[in-house]
Amino acid sequence: MTGFFAGYRTFFRQFREQFETTGAIAPSSRFLAKSMTRFVAARDSASGPVRILEIGPGTGPVTDSIVRLLRPGDVFDLVELNGEFVRILQQRFQTESAWATVAVQSRIVQMPVQQFVADAPYDFVISGLPLNNFPAALVREITEAYFRLLTPGGVLSYFEYMYVRPLRRLLTFGAERRRIVEIDEILAGHCRRCRIGRDSILLNLPPAWVQHLRRVS
Repeated sequence: MTGFFAGYRTFFRQFREQFETTGAIAPSSRFLAKSMTRFVAARDSASGPVRILEIGPGTGPVTDSIVRLLRPGDVFDLVELNGEFVRILQQRFQTESAWATVAVQSRIVQMPVQQFVADAPYDFVISGLPLNNFPAALVREITEAYFRLLTPGGVLSYFEYMYVRPLRRLLTFGAERRRIVEIDEILAGHCRRCRIGRDSILLNLPPAWVQHLRRVS
């Protein structure tokens, strides 16, 4: 329990200090984490090893679900820009039994995802990045990186807080409204072409939608 509250304190401190790249006041709930990983959990028991990429894991609430779903031979990479979060993740792989068991299969890379180059594509990409906080051009770069890093037929899962963009479109003006409209067009376009599901997670702070998209080619 002490570690639980310590994680929340760290997350909230990073939210205050680096809002643009943290984007939430609390880590994802276990209900959100379960939704984000549901396609990993649903893979065929007879299927071979898979490659999983988590982008923006933060303090690791979704990571905790992923590590418990890993099988022998799976590859799990994490891309995180925030140095404090990287330190926490490294510590968890060293000290928590479920994480330590799969540490040899896992790798943490500290860099922007649009600069990350993988040695092979991934079957699953799971992202916790706060896209609504970024410039539209950066959102375009990041979403292009998502699909570049996915294998054809692979699944991308990411979340967004409910009604954030519609409310910002209603309440903002000028350059900020144009930014939100452009982000909405970028994400809506990907969803129209590739979405295979959307989950509503009310038991999260704030409530969220989880979008699931499949790379078609």
